[in-house]
Amino acid sequence: MQQQRMKWAFILPLIAVLIWSLNIAVTRYVAEWISPVSISFYRWFVAFWVLTPFMLPKLWQQRAVIKPHLGQLLILSAFGMVLYQGLAYSAAHYTTATNMGIINAFIPIFTVFVSIAILKDFPNRYAVLGSLMSLFGLFYIMGQGSLASVVQGGAHSGDLLMLLAVFFYAFYGVFLKKWQLQIPLLLSLYVQVCFAVLLHLPFIAWLGLDALNAQNWASVVYAGVFPSLIAPLVWMLAVQQLGPNRTSIFMNLTPVFTAVIASLWLAEAWTIYHSIGGLIILFGIILAQKKTVSSAAVTPSNTKAS
Repeated sequence: MQQQRMKWAFILPLIAVLIWSLNIAVTRYVAEWISPVSISFYRWFVAFWVLTPFMLPKLWQQRAVIKPHLGQLLILSAFGMVLYQGLAYSAAHYTTATNMGIINAFIPIFTVFVSIAILKDFPNRYAVLGSLMSLFGLFYIMGQGSLASVVQGGAHSGDLLMLLAVFFYAFYGVFLKKWQLQIPLLLSLYVQVCFAVLLHLPFIAWLGLDALNAQNWASVVYAGVFPSLIAPLVWMLAVQQLGPNRTSIFMNLTPVFTAVIASLWLAEAWTIYHSIGGLIILFGIILAQKKTVSSAAVTPSNTKAS
């Protein structure tokens, strides 16, 4: 019975990753019909209205717990929901969903570098080697099979925007690890969504807000419900059943799922340089996540520096 339940548990992270991968394709599709700031605002506005009936009473009950952490939740919202999503929606205007999915897989790599600066958590040799390998694969794809093209400025501006978005999201993950807020996950998500809506208002006042229409409303609803609410819930259930380490491996499927969806729906081409660069990136990410023997398990006799 336990083994049967474990088999079903493996479906949970696959569902979450599929939802997030489809959202990357949706982001590219809807770029023709709505501005980046508009869909970013609508996404979190929809999530806000869906969550409010359930979460507002709980927020009021636990306001004393939440209040000391409002500043931290504001920062998390700014990095994870406003900067990351806003830049990703902007990137969709200038690059392909396939490239966005590949670059999005770089979150673990960028997290390694951000952890050095904020947590003073220095990477092991596998993380360094894997990061360098993944960066090589990424530059190979951005240059469409020619590294010289990247050096000469031949990369898509959308690829660079997506890189910047992933860099900001790495801060989100590192801040979560540093602060380890003792707040229920759904309540934390709700407060961050509230801040995201508020943080968008100056951009809306400056750039304006596109109207919803027949071409973009379905994408807005999808973005506000599925990747924002359902996928995180399914992912949390997967973590409970499988553990964080085993669950995180499934994130490596994001570029694969995105490429398949983009090929079938958006008619994007999967080229030989995507295959070569993608394999290099995937191997580098897996290598970067490899753990070394804990120092606590090392005996005094073999602690000599190499």
